[in-house]
Amino acid sequence: MSRIKSFCKQIFTRGTNWFLALLTISLVLTACSPTEQTPTQYVVDDLGRLVAINGTPQRIVSLAPSNTEILFALDLGDKVVGVTDWCDYPPEALGKEKVGGFYPPDIEKIIALEPDLILATDIHRFEIIPTLEEQGFTVFALAPQTLDDVLESIQKVGKVTGEEEEATELVNEMQSKIEEIAELTQGLEERPRVFYVTWHDPIWTIGRNTWIDDLIWIAGGNNTFSQYFESGAMVEIEWVLFCNPEVIIASEWSFDWAMNETALNVTDARQSGSIYTCDDNLVQRPGPRLVKSLEWFAHFIQPDIFPEEPED
Repeated sequence: MSRIKSFCKQIFTRGTNWFLALLTISLVLTACSPTEQTPTQYVVDDLGRLVAINGTPQRIVSLAPSNTEILFALDLGDKVVGVTDWCDYPPEALGKEKVGGFYPPDIEKIIALEPDLILATDIHRFEIIPTLEEQGFTVFALAPQTLDDVLESIQKVGKVTGEEEEATELVNEMQSKIEEIAELTQGLEERPRVFYVTWHDPIWTIGRNTWIDDLIWIAGGNNTFSQYFESGAMVEIEWVLFCNPEVIIASEWSFDWAMNETALNVTDARQSGSIYTCDDNLVQRPGPRLVKSLEWFAHFIQPDIFPEEPED
């Protein structure tokens, strides 16, 4: 401050204009005072977009159930101001303001909530994200494909929300459970052929480079269709019979079909009674609860190694 006083005295002595003197003092004091503003950080989202995050988000809208589960798992529920109609976990999410369906969401409702961060997904890439960004909103997209991608997405959410330590702790817990199961299955000489049924009319299943393919492998199985295609695909019943799965895991929507479709009578899975299902939300939402679906898969695929049903 003594330097500031000396500088101002010189200005007045030289007959500098009073206005300029006051302006100079103001600028110097501003430069010397500390700032509490959080600097802007730039983070690449799962669509490869460089997103500017201005400060720590305080009002967050989630456009997918998996995103909502991640946010609550990171103790960010109090900052979530809007979710989709399908966001039903944890129970606290049901009390949040609804912004419409998974696709398309209600843009006007999102705007009215004045969020400073919107968590979107790949399905929002071409229309919803550009529309929201044109309105000046910050949109960060999560689009994980593999199990490793899911863990990375959780880390990214932690980074853009200021909860990096919480995210690291959550990912470490998930990784620990994954490794615990993998250690018991990685040395298996034989793995049963596993057919996962996403939907049955027509028949949809999952190929390689997906988190469900990862779950099957870590749980001690071999995904029937991983050698044929990536991601999800529609298949004919004849193809399923040709592959002759030893274990069938069906979504809840398709479990009755898997149990009663007469064409499956010739498969090893039907003849051994190895047809199962579990909560679709555990399996099909790329979020923290995937480790619970992994426990179920391990129980279905390798019951001799994992004889007990997972706890709720």
